[in-house]
Amino acid sequence: MSDLSARLAPHYSAFRVAERLLLTGHSHQAWPDVALQGQIAAFQDAALAADEKWGRAFERADRVRAGFRLFLDDPGAELALGASTHDLVLRFLSALDLSRRPRLVTSDGEFHTLRRQLTRLAESGVELVRVPAEPAATLAERLAAEVDDRTAAVLVSTVLFETARLVPGLAGLAEACRSRGTELLVDAYHALGAVPFDTEGLEEAWVVGGGYKYLQLGEGNCFLRVPGHADTLRPVITGWFSEFSRLSGRTLPDTVGYPAGAARFAGATYDPTSHYRAARVFDFLAAEGLTPALLRRVSLRQVALLARHFDALGAPDGLVTRDRTGSPHEFGGFLALRTPYAAQLQQGLARRGVLTDSRGAFLRFGPAPYLSDAQLAAAMEALAAELAALSAPGLAAAA
Repeated sequence: MSDLSARLAPHYSAFRVAERLLLTGHSHQAWPDVALQGQIAAFQDAALAADEKWGRAFERADRVRAGFRLFLDDPGAELALGASTHDLVLRFLSALDLSRRPRLVTSDGEFHTLRRQLTRLAESGVELVRVPAEPAATLAERLAAEVDDRTAAVLVSTVLFETARLVPGLAGLAEACRSRGTELLVDAYHALGAVPFDTEGLEEAWVVGGGYKYLQLGEGNCFLRVPGHADTLRPVITGWFSEFSRLSGRTLPDTVGYPAGAARFAGATYDPTSHYRAARVFDFLAAEGLTPALLRRVSLRQVALLARHFDALGAPDGLVTRDRTGSPHEFGGFLALRTPYAAQLQQGLARRGVLTDSRGAFLRFGPAPYLSDAQLAAAMEALAAELAALSAPGLAAAA
């Protein structure tokens, strides 16, 4: 596959992707210029229709659902939308009977959305089991071994946010959960747009994710895929949008009822601008042929290119290294470098015009389809310069 940047970069002129080394593609990709058209359309509809704008807004929300269904490879998915995965995870957790099943199982490699919230629940008496995320190859199996009749849910990512490692064997974990009556919530955020999602064996799993990262949708565009058996649950955290069908009568309902499907996990009044923007971006991705399969090929090629340039630096493993175990297909859409100087290197790269990020001991380089091969090489040249400065006599010891 060839470099796509010459074709794509002109569509991202507002973000100036051809002039900047934006290696934060695993966290926040640039928005195509059509995103602005979506935001303007949201304002225009509000100005034109005032409170009657919601019919138009809901049309955009349905288009966003359709876009997510494509990347989930699940045309019939029931999707509740939310401003963040945290909003949606809260609704999910509130539907669990934690008094009867007070145990939650997760890994120690989950993103802060789960890490912080689950830690707080543990402080309030919920039993929390954290399984080591490494090695990722056996994580699903080790999570399954922790499931018992007191376990309300298992919560795990498809791609680990620090290391980019894919977590295989989730279908087996789903079967272990099903046999015990335990819910399984899968965080697909680091998969969508970088790794095609496989729903086989996960039909009864909950799936949470969003478009802030690889899908270029910006903030406010997250979803919770609701399995069919969710109609037996009554989330405590529930928005009034779940009552639309009951609010048309003369008297307000005096009981909390729930509709079927994803509307059971609906929220309340929100800013629809994000959906206008996302609908335009999904249309753009389709028009440019940026399918899940193509985006995976682009991602594999770009991450491999970054890895080759990094290996050519010959940096000592004690200074910075990468995981060379497994095949490229066992990793997601970014290159994770392990180093005790992750934050320092990230700051130095930023001063050189290369935007990356760091998470603990990992420095993360996230390419995107609009970046050229030359830009990826330039980013690694900047890393070489930073490593040389770090290795200068006395500097590493003082860091």
